[in-house]
Amino acid sequence: MSDTGRAARAADIAAGLAAARERIAKAAAAAGRSASEVNLVVVTKTFPASDVALLAELGCREVGENRDQEARNKRAELSDASALRWHMIGQLQTNKARSVLSWADVVESVDRPELVEALDAAAARRERVLDVLIQVNLDVDPTPGRGGVLPKDLPMLSEAVLSAPSLRLRGLMGVAPHPGDPAAAFDRLAGDWQELRRAAPQATVLSAGMSDDLEAAVAAGATQVRLGSAVLGYRVRVQ
Repeated sequence: MSDTGRAARAADIAAGLAAARERIAKAAAAAGRSASEVNLVVVTKTFPASDVALLAELGCREVGENRDQEARNKRAELSDASALRWHMIGQLQTNKARSVLSWADVVESVDRPELVEALDAAAARRERVLDVLIQVNLDVDPTPGRGGVLPKDLPMLSEAVLSAPSLRLRGLMGVAPHPGDPAAAFDRLAGDWQELRRAAPQATVLSAGMSDDLEAAVAAGATQVRLGSAVLGYRVRVQ
């Protein structure tokens, strides 16, 4: 990319960040909250590593990825990748656990005991403790193949994470159903989160809300939103 092209892209991303932060601030104010209570993770899946570098230069330190190989490749391209906090937010196969530990700082999509075991073993091999969020399925009528543990199984799964010595339970994550009412879904998730915190006070993160529904998530109490197109525009395919 030419210097002119890079400068133009940086300006676009800066404008996207400013607009996203303004939306968060307005949503927080409407809910009687402070914008400082809501963390922004920019979802960089399908965007090039150069965009991630620009985000870092603009002061955005939290990025989210959906695919293991794509994220590994991007992190390898960046000279200052360790200055960022990398979130795995996509569905994860157990056989990818070791690979994900090579780049992810937090895994937000833990949804079954087998994945807990695989991540715990992979983290132990690296002699590190991995931050994780449990993903809860927010569909009223759950669809097979959708990520997330059913709410009725959340206590069992949270106990499994809490018993894993190389994992640290940091909270819950949810994706609003489509079609469906995001406000109602996020309210249910917030209730599950409050219940979880009685057993795990350290689980202070409620990750909910994307570009189309962040206002509903902030109103429900989300402490983190995951925005892609609202910041970076239309997605492009990473080669």
